[in-house]
Amino acid sequence: MTGKALLEVIRLSTTFRNGNGGLHVLDGLDFSVAEYQFVALLGPSGSGKSTLLRTLAGLLPPSRGRVVFKGQRVDGPPRGVGYVFQNANLMPWRTVEENITLPLELAGAANGAAAAKSREMVELVGLQGFEEALPRDLSGGMAQRVAIARALAHDPDLLLMDEPFGALDAITRERMGLELLRIWEARRKTVLMVTHDIAEALMLADRALVFSERPARVSMELTVDLPRPRLDELRYTPEFAALSRRLRDAIR
Repeated sequence: MTGKALLEVIRLSTTFRNGNGGLHVLDGLDFSVAEYQFVALLGPSGSGKSTLLRTLAGLLPPSRGRVVFKGQRVDGPPRGVGYVFQNANLMPWRTVEENITLPLELAGAANGAAAAKSREMVELVGLQGFEEALPRDLSGGMAQRVAIARALAHDPDLLLMDEPFGALDAITRERMGLELLRIWEARRKTVLMVTHDIAEALMLADRALVFSERPARVSMELTVDLPRPRLDELRYTPEFAALSRRLRDAIR
């Protein structure tokens, strides 16, 4: 299910200054993301995918072009955007519940409201019984669940995910992909996720955007017209294999 454009990227270019005339990373990107859509972003390492996410989050100004979120130009971190990094980046001295409430506390939420929201998020990501656990006592997958819960705690309209399962082993990564599917089905947020895993992109996304080598342009846009809900068995179908081949050829 999609609706009007929530996010627009318009002729976006980014060049980092250096002693050799500048490092041109993004080159005239043009695309939009509809409400409730899940978009996967793939491409070669170093092609600027993480740079794009930082720009969308208002953490990095573009050199040219603009980002429009909910009809407003992004000139700094906008309200309504959640960010999940490759590493969970949890506060080691805070419990699971306290890590989840952190953005709510920073926003000035009352203690009772923050605690209630944390409990809701713990249930959403399946961490009941671990509310008082410290990050050192969590597996990598559990820590990433906390990071996702923290990003969702303030009910963002847009969730940016920078290869959130990249540091996990293959089996845990597949399980976390299925967990993310479940969470997305429950909350239906608009998501833009960087991944290097083609199967992960096809299991999760409605659309896949493929970046070229740096300076990056969108070299291919693929509609992932696989039925939902998506179960693990989908990976072994001819339709999945055909889409995987198209993405692999585009990235090469």
